[in-house]
Amino acid sequence: MYLNTFSISARCAVTNMLGVAVSTAVPGVGGICPFVHPGVGAVSTQAWVNPYLGVDAMKLLSEGKSAEEALKTLIDSDPGRAVRQLGIVDSSGQSAAWTGDQCVEWAGHRTAPDVSIQGNMLVGSDTVVAMFDAFAATAGDPLHERLVKVLEAGQAAGGDKRGKQSAALVVFDKESYPYIDLRVDEHFDPVGELRRVYEIAKQQYLPFIDGMPTRENPLGALGEDVTEMLLRSPADRPGGSLSPPLD
Repeated sequence: MYLNTFSISARCAVTNMLGVAVSTAVPGVGGICPFVHPGVGAVSTQAWVNPYLGVDAMKLLSEGKSAEEALKTLIDSDPGRAVRQLGIVDSSGQSAAWTGDQCVEWAGHRTAPDVSIQGNMLVGSDTVVAMFDAFAATAGDPLHERLVKVLEAGQAAGGDKRGKQSAALVVFDKESYPYIDLRVDEHFDPVGELRRVYEIAKQQYLPFIDGMPTRENPLGALGEDVTEMLLRSPADRPGGSLSPPLD
């Protein structure tokens, strides 16, 4: 499957959170593009996507390889490297990216400490530039907020030249389960819908995640206010729900 995609792999230098945000004009991008593991790295694999590049990148990074070392190993061993695109950020914030010379134009990437941004079959380079600038401009925000803003900047600058269909946001903190994992699998405005779902998740989901069991505290620490909030119907919680009721 060719994923004509724009994405960001990133690390927060303050919290060490790692995450990926991605959008494309194919359904279900969140299932095969982003790969993230706490304390290891964040990877987006796209173009003629090979999910094993994400799987194997996680293994190499967990063995102590840097982003650049992992990328070289993956690309050197991939016979399809000319049609691959890959962005990697490791747990120390080193980044590396690859855009094969047969990826559909416009295709390219930009990297810096803590971030790799990449896209292919875009309307032009403005998408990647806008995303890169948005990441730099949001340095004081939580990583999950920055990633959504970066996707929004990419979409506003043109995004995928075929249109829009799916988007995803995945962020890990210290635990082996995701801090946030949201997907819009098929929508006429996937980035806009991701923002809508994310705004509700900030108020209804993240307070729950913050009190969930951890390795250090297996009982968790849910406050009474969160418990009481979750016992209400979705429409009666902070942020409400914009979905119409089912008849």
